[in-house]
Amino acid sequence: MLLPRELRLATLATTARYEIRVKGDLDKVLAAGLPPQFTAAPAPPETVVYGDVDQSALHGMLDRLEQLGIELLEIRRLPDEDQPD
Repeated sequence: MLLPRELRLATLATTARYEIRVKGDLDKVLAAGLPPQFTAAPAPPETVVYGDVDQSALHGMLDRLEQLGIELLEIRRLPDEDQPD
């Protein structure tokens, strides 16, 4: 079933918190090149990148990691903070 255009656009524009795990330790220069919606936290031997973003920004970030040759390990959508576990 196809959603009405307005509902599809609203769904794409909804932001969520994502955790992206990549292989290795992103150095400060590389981490500084991330889009501003994302922050990187070293968790050796990985780096965890967090961001509150919509689907478009998430895909842009994944494209950026691929362009930089960074190996993607995991992507998780984190639960909303206002929802109980």
